[in-house]
This record gives sequence, C-alpha cells and structure tokens, in this order.
Amino acid sequence: MLTQTTSRVLEPSDLDAALAVLDREPVTNAFVTSRVRIAGLDPWRLGGEMWGWYEDGMLTSLCYAGANLVPICATPRAVRAFADRARRAGRRCSSIVGPAEATAGLWRLLEPHWGPAREVRPHQPLMVTDRMSADVAPDPYVRRVRKDEMETIMPACVAMFTEEVGVSPMAGDGGLLYQARVAELVGSGRSFARVDEHGKVVFKAEIGAATSQACQIQGVWVAPEYRGKGLAAPGMAAVLQYALADVAPVVSLYVNDFNTAARRTYHRVGFHEVGAFMSVLF
Repeated sequence: MLTQTTSRVLEPSDLDAALAVLDREPVTNAFVTSRVRIAGLDPWRLGGEMWGWYEDGMLTSLCYAGANLVPICATPRAVRAFADRARRAGRRCSSIVGPAEATAGLWRLLEPHWGPAREVRPHQPLMVTDRMSADVAPDPYVRRVRKDEMETIMPACVAMFTEEVGVSPMAGDGGLLYQARVAELVGSGRSFARVDEHGKVVFKAEIGAATSQACQIQGVWVAPEYRGKGLAAPGMAAVLQYALADVAPVVSLYVNDFNTAARRTYHRVGFHEVGAFMSVLF
C-alpha cells in the first residue's frame, strides 16, 4: 500500500481501484471507462498507459496516456504530477482532451515543452439526455450500417473527421487504424446512417463509447449538399432512440462551442449542458 502522495503507471491488478475512480463520473468518463472495461489496464490491450495519482495510499485520480492524453477526476495536485510525467516521457499523443479545468491545467504546464498546438478548443459543452424529445420525430430512414457497407460509410467518415479535426485520418498509416475503428463500430452495431437513392450517405453518427451507465454519440455529420434541409435533428433523434433502447440509460456528446447550428439541433432533440470539455490538437 502506498502511504504518500505519488503517481505511478497502473498495473492490471489495479483494475478494481481504477474502475472505482472512473465510476465516480460515469458520463464524463464514458470514453475511457468503455476502453478499460474491454481491455483492462494492460498497456498493449488498452492502447496506452493508465497513470494513477495516490493521496495517502488511496487512488484518487487517473490519466489515460495513449493516442489521447485524458485527465480523469484529476485534482490540481494530480494534474501537476501527470504533467510532469508527460513532460518527461515526451509527447506521444495527438491530442489532450477531457474536462475543461483539468485539461487547461495540463496544457498550461505542458505548453512550454510541447507547444505550440495546432489548435486549442477551450470550451466544448458536454451535453446529456436520458429521454426522447416530444418535439422531434426520429428519421425512419436512419438505420444501422451493415457490415457489408464499409465502402459506403468510409467516405462519409473520412469527410467528417477531416472537417472536424482539420487533418485527414488517412494520413500516416494510410488510414489503417481509422478504418479498423470504423469497422469496429459497424461490426458492433453502433454506426448509423441515412443513405439516399444513389447509395450516398447523407447523414451519419456513431455511438462511440458505451458502458452500462452511459454512452457517447460522436461523428455526427450531414453531407454538405443536404445541409439546411432539416435532416440533422430527426437523424439525431433516431440515433438517440437506438442508444436509449439498446445501449445505456444516459446519452452524452460534446460539441464545439462555435458550432451554434449543432448546439441548437442537440437542444431541440433534448440534450442539455452539464459541463465542458477542452481539446488541444497537435
């Protein structure tokens, strides 16, 4: 048992203690919790290390260090310890993302060593709902993407990612990791789309992270030529209906604060703001 304030890389045997921390904020932590419940804490299976911060021998804060650096229930002292560990290890992630206050603290400490960032999004409202809106009927044409429709959905996924993040997911490894992630979501029945009569995706979204307590919608996209035609709200209502019926009792998402059209759509469908995330993109 650790008897002082310290940080260390967690081991598979620390799984129960890590889950206890993650479960304190099931909505905020859905992304990391879903990965940990599937992969445990083995770095190879998890796709990164899980760092733990101990106060008087008790695990109180976490930080996932993989493709993203994600602070979890991180106190100010934990943030300083995680920043120090990240600085010494060198930047291996493509982004820092998480609750706004802790993420801002990490970035203040890391920016002199890792900066400049390609983009900083300091306020991304975190929105949740646990029920359908009576004001928006689900789009009956939005359905699960089939496993044999990878060639149909991939161009829309690439377009969404490139538009949202500012770089193509096909760079670097030729898109192998991104294609594998899309295939995983399709295979698990968590990819949804409306396809027009020409076989083109006109609306899509995924349920990216999922636990028994909460899930997170991501990758919401409407084809440019279909924007402004009223597809987004019914499409979101359809995905929300699937999520509440089949996945989890609470559904969340986070959105850029400057995307006023998307925020209006999510409010119409029944989402309300409960906090904020922050993203630092490299």
